[in-house]
Amino acid sequence: MTKITFFGAGSTIFCKNILGDVLCTPALQDSEIALYDINPQRLKESEAMLTTLNRNINGNKAIIKAYCGVENRKEALRGADFAVNAIRVWDYTISEAIDFAIPTKYGLRQTIADTLGIGGLFRALGSGEHMLHFAEDMAEVCPNAWFLNYTNPMCALTGLLLRHTPIKTVGLCHSVQACVGSLLNTLGIAKDYDMTKFKTRIAGINHQAWLLELIYDGKDIYPEIKKLAFEKLDAWRKAPKAEKSANMVRLEVMRKFGYYVTESSEHSAEYMPYWIKRNYPELIDEYNIPLDASPDRCRAIVANWNKQYKDICENPVLTHKKSNEFGCGIMEAIVTDKPYTIAGNVLNHGFIDNLPAEAVVEVPCLVNRNGVQGTYFGPLPTQCAAINQTNINTQLLTIEAIVTRSKEKIYQAALLDPHTSAELSPDDIIRLVDEMIAAHGDRLPYYN
Repeated sequence: MTKITFFGAGSTIFCKNILGDVLCTPALQDSEIALYDINPQRLKESEAMLTTLNRNINGNKAIIKAYCGVENRKEALRGADFAVNAIRVWDYTISEAIDFAIPTKYGLRQTIADTLGIGGLFRALGSGEHMLHFAEDMAEVCPNAWFLNYTNPMCALTGLLLRHTPIKTVGLCHSVQACVGSLLNTLGIAKDYDMTKFKTRIAGINHQAWLLELIYDGKDIYPEIKKLAFEKLDAWRKAPKAEKSANMVRLEVMRKFGYYVTESSEHSAEYMPYWIKRNYPELIDEYNIPLDASPDRCRAIVANWNKQYKDICENPVLTHKKSNEFGCGIMEAIVTDKPYTIAGNVLNHGFIDNLPAEAVVEVPCLVNRNGVQGTYFGPLPTQCAAINQTNINTQLLTIEAIVTRSKEKIYQAALLDPHTSAELSPDDIIRLVDEMIAAHGDRLPYYN
């Protein structure tokens, strides 16, 4: 029997996607599923949801157990074959009050703040501490388990575990799967294409991998797609806000650097120094950039949860169709030795020639009974590798900060962040970091 432990099981909808896929997969239907969270109410809700799915689509074949609190974490992990990580260390009210409000006071605006920038840096410092504890427990009670990490910031946290723990780890996202669809939907032409006829080459780093080839039914359609995209972009830049696309930054990145990136415009806008600028405030409206999008979205989700709760957790006929997430496919491939290919976040063991070996890269990976194995991709276009490197610099220093407990490394990570360094002076960046550390207080370990 396969055992799957799910960290952050209180994320009910995401839990449904990953574990619902498991319950739809014959090789995994009799698994023991250990749900773990520190929020008893949300854990109870997810347990109820999964119990209903287990009955409705799986004939109660799976064994479902819930574990709440740090004191029960080892038991949740004991004997696990897989651990899925989807934790969020601070709720949105803390993130809004600290990770957004303090940078805003310094004139540094953000959109999502979970991957890079000041918000992403502090999210990594908080999450990394807990993930090291997870790894310690896993080394004791399930040393051969695979750790499937969905928590952002993906590259920093996955790299932390791969480089500083013995745990077998892969980072997972859904931006590669959604990349081509997002481009076609942005241009309003998705209905004209059969998605099964596309062949692509995509690689880089998480949230900033590059769509390097776009072949449809044997034909390179990238040139015609770009032509249409740039025509629409020019029109949207002059249009009223209500008529603009939400995906304009990515199209401009494609025009300036040659290729479409995998993650959304709201994310991409804060990974580069060009878009959210005090001296050019008109860019915010011109490119329809949603400042403070993450806390605004979280408030909407919380406000809508009561209705969703009834639809998901109190629905006796709840069912599930397989999602496009890679997690279940990885588990099935390892258990059955049936080969499976994914876009995985792994250490760069020569997979991308012009990115550093210690970086976590997002590349095509083969999965079978031997686990997740990255494949050789080759060099990225010079400009694409250069943009990735600006993000990698901060990611690597963030890992060093977590491991060494060095405040100086936090400063350096912030000083090298592309957006932060373009907006603030070095002294203001240091003051900002100090104020953030003080505001988080005991939520972070002590940094020397």
